[in-house]
Amino acid sequence: MPPAVYILGLAVFALGTSEFMLSGILPAIADDMDVTIPQAGLLISAFAIGMVVGAPLLAVATLRLPRRTTLIALISVFGLGQVAGALAPTYAVLFASRIVSALACAGFWAVGAAVAIAMVPVTQRARAMAVMIGGLSIANVLGVPAGAFLGDGLGWRAAFWAVGVASAIALVGVVTLIPRIPLPAQRPRPRRELAIYRDRQVWLSITVTALAAGGVFCAFSYLSPLLTDVAGLDEGWVPTVLALFGVGALVGTTVGGRVADAHLFGVLLSGIAASTVFLAALALLGGFAVAAVVLSFLLGFSAFYTAPALNARMFNVAGAAPTLAGATTTAAFNLGNTGGPWLGGTVIDAGLGYPATAWAGAAMTVTAIGATAVSLRLHRESATKLVASSGPKALNSPRKDAPSASVAPPR
Repeated sequence: MPPAVYILGLAVFALGTSEFMLSGILPAIADDMDVTIPQAGLLISAFAIGMVVGAPLLAVATLRLPRRTTLIALISVFGLGQVAGALAPTYAVLFASRIVSALACAGFWAVGAAVAIAMVPVTQRARAMAVMIGGLSIANVLGVPAGAFLGDGLGWRAAFWAVGVASAIALVGVVTLIPRIPLPAQRPRPRRELAIYRDRQVWLSITVTALAAGGVFCAFSYLSPLLTDVAGLDEGWVPTVLALFGVGALVGTTVGGRVADAHLFGVLLSGIAASTVFLAALALLGGFAVAAVVLSFLLGFSAFYTAPALNARMFNVAGAAPTLAGATTTAAFNLGNTGGPWLGGTVIDAGLGYPATAWAGAAMTVTAIGATAVSLRLHRESATKLVASSGPKALNSPRKDAPSASVAPPR
């Protein structure tokens, strides 16, 4: 595996830490900026909106640009966005810095995945993607809790400075180790790839991904105040619990990735159903410290257990658009990361309390199960028609919806 792939994983560690670390420092930001916790939670949605818009937009806009130069520009803008957040004098400036950082983050994901695949043989593509995915998982295990620890000891701005330093290290690595990647010999055709959005299975995949991610992050975004104000834990416990969520995410990604190839819809249905059960349990038992801690780990596991299957499913139904397939998955995940925190903030503003965010999240995941069931029914109908029209030979031909060996980062 080329060292450059690991540099991309390091960059993803910085990107992932910035994206998710706010869940551990929301109360501190709210106090310093003189806003409510739901308003501070909109900073998470702002980042997610930037990812939703930026992933497909920059994937298409940078198709004909040199990959190495594009990566250098994007990680530089991202790092400057962290510095702007650390120095932000007002909530509005901090909000704007999150959007700019998210646009750069989305572009780096889209281009970085293409670069990682281009640097290795076809037989090592999945392994290269696993390195990038590992950067995100380690961000949940180490980066997010470290951000909460810094925020508790040195103030929330220290967490932004730390990500800025990590971005600078990643920039040095990109400049020194990322080789020049030749542009494709065949000119990309964005208009042809946009045709995938006429397929209802693509939209069902987007819906399932957004609802599954949004349901978990509806509660996870407000996990810090739930742990301290409802479960009665000391603030010093928050980084530890966030680390447990990250460990669950790492284990879930590993297990889900191994099982999804053979049982894609089984992973989707069982994983999203598990998230629903864990969210309902958190709503009911969130006042008990031990239960809240254990359920945080289980939610991390169930959320990331489905991630490989969600990515593979999009590549299966959008295989004709390799440029947009990964970007669409990234946008779908972050569409959920936008709607989830917004819905959670809405129920808090309504006076329903922090446990209500878990109930709202469970409602989203139940809807995701329904959308998955519809997608499965259409898939089976399509397979039946294929067999009926092609005869026995179709049984021995590759299935359109067979899981892909190369999947995008589980964003």
